[in-house]
Amino acid sequence: MPRRSFRAAELPETFVADGASLAECVTHLRTAKFIGFDTEFVGEETFRPELCLVQISTAERLFVIDPYHCGPMEEFWKLMHDPARTVIVHAGREEVRMCQFFSGQPPATIFDAQIAIGLIGSTYPISYAGLVQEMLGVRLNKSDTLTEWRRRPLSASQLRYAYDDVRYLIPAYERIRKQLKKLDRLAWADEEFTTFLRWALGEDPTVERWRKLKGIGSLGRRELAILQEIFAWRERAAERQNRPLRSVMRDDVLLEVVRAGNRSPEDFQQLRGIPKGELANILEAVRRGRGRPLASCPEVLTTAHEPPQMQTLTALLSVVLGELCEEMQLAQSLVCSQHHLKDVIRSYSPGGEIPALSPFLHGWRNEHILPRLKQVLEGKLSIRVADPNKGTPLEFELSPVK
Repeated sequence: MPRRSFRAAELPETFVADGASLAECVTHLRTAKFIGFDTEFVGEETFRPELCLVQISTAERLFVIDPYHCGPMEEFWKLMHDPARTVIVHAGREEVRMCQFFSGQPPATIFDAQIAIGLIGSTYPISYAGLVQEMLGVRLNKSDTLTEWRRRPLSASQLRYAYDDVRYLIPAYERIRKQLKKLDRLAWADEEFTTFLRWALGEDPTVERWRKLKGIGSLGRRELAILQEIFAWRERAAERQNRPLRSVMRDDVLLEVVRAGNRSPEDFQQLRGIPKGELANILEAVRRGRGRPLASCPEVLTTAHEPPQMQTLTALLSVVLGELCEEMQLAQSLVCSQHHLKDVIRSYSPGGEIPALSPFLHGWRNEHILPRLKQVLEGKLSIRVADPNKGTPLEFELSPVK
């Protein structure tokens, strides 16, 4: 892992707070092949985080854009999803979502440095300060992390923080990409970024957010259908009103509405916490859930009883995976979770198979990681302690074919 110190160039810094300076910024960005991108926002009081600052870096300049005073930003957002340039972010979920909200599209070509550094053996996830220290040997002052970004004027400390948040993105990108190329993992990174974009935009088909509500374990399939409809109504209402979900209707009230699914409209009016003016929409959601064919209602999930060997095999595969990741210069936590390891183990049960949405079924994990795990489970790989004093103390050997 490179640890050479880095001396940042003294780049011109521009605070963009009017239409003329924004136009100058956009003109400059049209010539840039690489753009470092970060945002500051406040998200506690609204459904959509409130955009407070946009920070941009190129190889030649740094910009901090004040969206409250710079005027319309349509031309800026168009540049962000132009495939002619690479947009470099760190843990850029909100940056992707901001771009999608303001322009209708995510960045066309994105490079997330937090993900990419995990593909060359560093910690994953890693903070921006940790990444800059790891790749460039620079220590950042992060004292303004929880600052009030809506307040104007911004202090000198806030502006320094904002500029620093993009100052090192392109230099870090250059060093990480060089390592990725050396390890022949540029295609791996592209695969991860594609998955990351789907996740950032809420298009992950494995996530059913309504199932995370506490207290749904006693609900039957019909009640789960009503819950799904009420949950979807609440999300639409929160987005329409730009309010946090729980300020539209609390989780406990939502579940009470679900349990009261067969009551009359008059009964619903007696429930505390029903938002004013939304009763008709809530009743319509209840009717939709009640009217679904049973076959289309969500399944009741039960906690599967794990066989006694599951814990042992999961621990074994975790050790094997850790050694493999050390050998291959990969962050183990980026490769998979223990849940995914258990899916592989279950596939060896009678009638079992790896779930269709498992990360092991395609790409670099399928080609380079899954075969080693299968060798262990099929008894084809012997493991011994080669040297307890080495960073990778274990040694693996394929068993001879009988």
